[in-house]
Amino acid sequence: MVILVGLLVPLMLTGLPIAYCMGACSILYLFYTQGFFFNYQIVAQRMLYGINNFTLIAVPFFIFAAQLMNTGGITRRLFRFANILVGHLPGGLGQVNIIASVIFAGMSGAAVSDAAGLGTIEMEAMLGAGYDVDFSAAITGASSTIGPIIPPSIPLVLYGVSAQASVGALLLAGIVPGLLMAICLMIMVALYAKKRNYPRAPRPTLKEVAKGFVDALPVLMTPIIIIGGIYWGWFTPTEASVVAAAYALVLSVFLYRELPLADIPRVVAETVQQTVPIALICAAASIYGWLMLRSGIPMYFADLIPHLAQTQLGTLFVIIIFLLFVGMFMEPVSAILILCPILVPYVKSMGIDLVHFGLIMVLTLMIGLLTPPVGMVLYVLQGIANVPFDRVVKATLPFLVPLLIALCIITVFPGLVTWLPRLAM
Repeated sequence: MVILVGLLVPLMLTGLPIAYCMGACSILYLFYTQGFFFNYQIVAQRMLYGINNFTLIAVPFFIFAAQLMNTGGITRRLFRFANILVGHLPGGLGQVNIIASVIFAGMSGAAVSDAAGLGTIEMEAMLGAGYDVDFSAAITGASSTIGPIIPPSIPLVLYGVSAQASVGALLLAGIVPGLLMAICLMIMVALYAKKRNYPRAPRPTLKEVAKGFVDALPVLMTPIIIIGGIYWGWFTPTEASVVAAAYALVLSVFLYRELPLADIPRVVAETVQQTVPIALICAAASIYGWLMLRSGIPMYFADLIPHLAQTQLGTLFVIIIFLLFVGMFMEPVSAILILCPILVPYVKSMGIDLVHFGLIMVLTLMIGLLTPPVGMVLYVLQGIANVPFDRVVKATLPFLVPLLIALCIITVFPGLVTWLPRLAM
């Protein structure tokens, strides 16, 4: 146990990629327990088992779809329509930022893609309209966390595979929590706007709304096709990722004609660059998680948690506090794949719904993307805003409050998460 758990954090602090850290801990553990001449085939077999899963095909296709949207003019049209829709509300472009992220969430599934792609457009528009850089960066980062909650969602797919939960149910379950996050953030923006007197656009005419809707209709059809296709059983979540990528390709190349065919290899290469690290983490987490199960670590934690909480709700809040701490030092994909083998057995034994727990786990780790020192979204925002890192952190901290409120609501009221999957499935 000391080798598997105690050695992982020091290795991570050296800056070594998390996949290598898990692999090194696993091999050292096998050396310690079975000697130098252990069966090396075990490592290869377990790592292959970790990525030999049809559901994981969704990950590269969702990433590819997001890359196409960011380079093919889709995100720009999306932002323009969101501006027409809610730009006149208190907070102006801050509200636009949130609504654009909600719609983009129904196409992408990754917070960093939202912050890097749509976030660049949002920041430029807000700074150009006179919003201060701190507020612009903070709301851009906070709204980007909606992306992995509303389907499609890469973290929810990975959780479903790791926890052996229904991926389709998880994706549908993310709709209401994602909308709840948006509402909480919109209230926060309205309060900021009232205090700081931020500008807002004039109320659009019906003609302007209709024109903007027609222009954005092909873009708006993306989440409808993906979510509707899963809901009505037209295709599986994995097949939905292929549909999303194909539809984004048609829009970018043939309808809007903003992505030349010659640029597609570059987009594919960028997709591969983002996918390979995730695949390595999945492979390393497979052998690491298997060894943790064999060493009895989940049972150790199962014996520890009852001393901290005896009820389902108390258990969930203890786990949330733990995950908030983990999220400060580990990005969500790694945390999900490492911690699921530890937490899921105990959660199941407590009678907690795995779909409900999956949304809690992913949302909690998304908040970690906005917390130093490892918060990936913070570094993306620093690059876009071109301001010191500590300034981005300070500006973002107040926007953790509405996200934590949304997290507490879905924790206390599990029906908000589970009613839609039960209705559909």
